[in-house]
Amino acid sequence: MTGDAEIHWQADPRDRQALAERIDWSGLAGLEQLWPSLAARFGEAPALDAPHANPPQALSFRELHGAIATAAAAFADLGVHPGDVVALFAENSPRWLVADQGLMRCGAADAVRGSNAPLDELRYILEDSGAIGLVLESGALLQRLDLGEELLSRLRFVLLLDDGPAEAAAGTLAADLAVACLDWAAFLQRGAAAPLPPAPGGGAQRLATLLYTSGTTGRPKGVPLSHANLLHQLTSLGVAVSPRPGDRALSVLPIWHAYERTAEYFLLSCGCQQTYTTLKHLRGDLQRVKPQYMISVPRLWEALLAGFEDALAAMAAPRRRLIERALAVSRFHALQRRRALDLTLRSEPLAQRLLAAGLALASWPLHGLAARLLWPKVRQQLVGGVMRTAISGGGALALHVDGFFEAIGIELLVGYGLTETSPVLTCRRRWHNRRGSAGQPLPGTALRVVDAETGASLALGERGRVLGRGPQVMAGYFGKPEATAAVLDGEGWFDTGDLGHLMADGTLVLTGRAKDTIVLSSGENIEPGPLEEALVAHPRVEQVMLVGQDRRQLAALVVPRGDSPDPEELRTLKGEFNRLLAARPGSRPDERLAGVGLVEPFTIENGLLTQTLKQRRDRISSRDALAIEAIYSS
Repeated sequence: MTGDAEIHWQADPRDRQALAERIDWSGLAGLEQLWPSLAARFGEAPALDAPHANPPQALSFRELHGAIATAAAAFADLGVHPGDVVALFAENSPRWLVADQGLMRCGAADAVRGSNAPLDELRYILEDSGAIGLVLESGALLQRLDLGEELLSRLRFVLLLDDGPAEAAAGTLAADLAVACLDWAAFLQRGAAAPLPPAPGGGAQRLATLLYTSGTTGRPKGVPLSHANLLHQLTSLGVAVSPRPGDRALSVLPIWHAYERTAEYFLLSCGCQQTYTTLKHLRGDLQRVKPQYMISVPRLWEALLAGFEDALAAMAAPRRRLIERALAVSRFHALQRRRALDLTLRSEPLAQRLLAAGLALASWPLHGLAARLLWPKVRQQLVGGVMRTAISGGGALALHVDGFFEAIGIELLVGYGLTETSPVLTCRRRWHNRRGSAGQPLPGTALRVVDAETGASLALGERGRVLGRGPQVMAGYFGKPEATAAVLDGEGWFDTGDLGHLMADGTLVLTGRAKDTIVLSSGENIEPGPLEEALVAHPRVEQVMLVGQDRRQLAALVVPRGDSPDPEELRTLKGEFNRLLAARPGSRPDERLAGVGLVEPFTIENGLLTQTLKQRRDRISSRDALAIEAIYSS
């Protein structure tokens, strides 16, 4: 720690021990160097499994390495050179990773996005990134993209990851442009006949990938991450989890997302088997795969808890009451244990810690009985029964959800970061799991909290804007120096846009967002400005502010024009608002309202508007907290 306002990773002996037990990848100069070593170390052990792909796909570590080499040869034969960028718009599959790492083996980078993103956004990314090639989920997506001649003229090839014939898709390409269109089989055949390109040079600072994140203007910003950024995560995440070779991990998040992507690189580097699932197949795959690890967002853990509560409600009354009482005891025991160990969000005085220790000891017999007889069955039904550690990221985890998994014996850790930080800045440790917090910095990482208005450094415990610095932080937005200067200073401090405070042990506690962006519990980012502009056009709306940070859905705080609507009219307005939002160009399903709450006006005089009439969102959320809770509780 340096001063009161800045926290550096403290090289905790337990962190050092955890890292010492991991394979040392610190000598790598690029991610593409990982796969030959894994093939030699783990051979025919399963690496990737996609049982729901069409056709199903599975690769051992040796097969994965071979496929990456073949893909690299094919890409080089198609004209991909070191420093080039290729767009990759597809969903989770072993082929995605083979294409991703085949490009890196050529010394190229990929600009990634999901295949279900708005078509205008995909076309913008293709143009903004300067991509010379295009890898797509399917021929159907190529047809929907309807690329113009200007974009097509820049492309050297189009690769389709599905098994559909490329000839039909190629018909959408301009006849007078020499753009090769290949399906996966033809691509691999081409690679098998071509030489492997020379190993890329340039060291770990070369570009590895471009990830696009939403901006306040509505145009996504390219986040260029280097191999050094990603390798830092590979070598540092072992402070949180300790996978063993052969452990199973279940993957449900989109692979192109920074959080899922770095987690996947890390788990594979430990010799784990990665199985791709979908929300539709998740419950069945939890029972079939029985994963030791799962990486997901708060929404999934909320859904698992909701499933438990639904099952509980359907039980006979005597059994339901037994489990409810046991859960209350286990929650109480877990809370008192945390207080005794000083692992709450405020420092516990010694007297309170001693009292909590006594209460934890007194509640142990009943909790211990439930831990032996009840919670193993619940864990079996929820997650397959063998999960050792679960990781939540992409948003804050509600404390009651956190506490439920603690009570039934699942170690749920939380990581925090952004796409711009590769993404993890902090994470909770198994031996220091301060529930409700964002954890402590990763190795090599520093945090600082500053005044949200002036930028002056704040003392420990004081709430302000969170800054981060470390090897995982991007060098700047792609081709956007002004946007870079707004978030990154000359000393490498990145402004996260989040509000929080630091505790003396280095723990970061997040309390809100300085940015306008709303992150739902699903991990989806919502820019509220354009949606509010659509809603304020309604004749009954004077002012409106959207809320929903870490919630399942958006909601609207409305200052009505004219008389306040009665409950029936309010329900009608909600439907009208959702139709307005659905009618917006590029509208997404997440951009719908769960409810509407009526509130008093936002003015300069009451401190809820700035002098330039911008809403002070954090203050409005604080003033109208009861209205927000009323919306979601109903």
